[in-house]
Amino acid sequence: MYIKRDAQKIIQKLIRQYPAIVLTGPRQSGKSTLAKHLLPNVIYASLEDLDEREFARSDPRGFLKRFEQGGIIDEIQKSPELMSYLQSFLDNKKKKAPIILTGSAQLTLLANVSQTLAGRTAIIELLPLSYQELKKSNIIPASLNKLFLKGFYPRLYKEKINQSDWYQDYVKTYIERDLRDLLKIHNLGTFQRFLKMCAGRAGQILNLSSLANDCGISHSTALAWLNILEATYIIFRLEPHYKNFSKRLIKSPKLFFYDTGLLCFLLGAQSAVELETHLFRGAIMENWVAIELIKTRYNIHKSKNCYFWRDNKGNEIDFIIEHGQKLIPIEIKSGLTVASDFLKNIAYWSKLAGNLAEKGYLIYGGEVDQFRANINILGWKSIEKMTKHI
Repeated sequence: MYIKRDAQKIIQKLIRQYPAIVLTGPRQSGKSTLAKHLLPNVIYASLEDLDEREFARSDPRGFLKRFEQGGIIDEIQKSPELMSYLQSFLDNKKKKAPIILTGSAQLTLLANVSQTLAGRTAIIELLPLSYQELKKSNIIPASLNKLFLKGFYPRLYKEKINQSDWYQDYVKTYIERDLRDLLKIHNLGTFQRFLKMCAGRAGQILNLSSLANDCGISHSTALAWLNILEATYIIFRLEPHYKNFSKRLIKSPKLFFYDTGLLCFLLGAQSAVELETHLFRGAIMENWVAIELIKTRYNIHKSKNCYFWRDNKGNEIDFIIEHGQKLIPIEIKSGLTVASDFLKNIAYWSKLAGNLAEKGYLIYGGEVDQFRANINILGWKSIEKMTKHI
């Protein structure tokens, strides 16, 4: 079963404008599947394959010659030296046959692309499935808690796989292997504890010193591990909004995961019933909305325009969206019923923002949409009513 991706439309446009397209994102987010769907009748080579990798390293010109008629090169970061040859290959290729490059290590891949392929390629970041993509394919889990637990990796929706088993294998097979390759980590036990401690801080202001101390590692090691987790699309840091409505603002980022299923697995949540009263349910819901906001932007080839706002008195807006010259406040509540105090933070911030503030949104765990106090109140099933406007 092929699940149509929202990014497909923009890639089809860009593929006519650039000699090559780079698809990057987490492992198992559907990059190869999408590339093969867009270019079904071309040469495909994965540099995960040791023979293909050796061919690319020992004879890069011979390796690339096969792609004169277009093609797909998967996991391009496995052979970074190939980038130098790709530059001249793309410049000298006679036919304008499209080439798609995919990779899952953000820092190494994008650094090489920036240095050697600037102006020759467009970069698309493909994250796991969005809620909108699930809705269009009519495969949304029956409840919000089941949605959180299952997460958004395509394979979980294409095959009958136990999600706990899949995430356990995902951590062992992909995350730990990538970390061994990139950081040469030998004590995986300490790293596994670090990863779970990051999960326990999802949706919170990042205190790197506290995280390092709790894990028994140095500040520099914690920072290096965070950077690699971000580079491999496991976590991301959301920056505070810079508009100085109050001079005493929090300046540290918030920590989020790119997938709620992985987050729930690391938190030890195993069932929808358990998640109903889970200590971190509110943080998981906030994390879900954060990644939906980012996916919406990435799927149309735009950078994220999402921030959070908090002052030193504890006043906070979960998300601030920059929408042209205006700002859209968004609050997240996991409760099933809308209480009046759910709206107070948006009201407080809107007074500070003045003419910059647009109508805000409250996303909550119920299903009835409302409009109250100049705020769009949306149940979780209506989240696309918000994302389509950002």
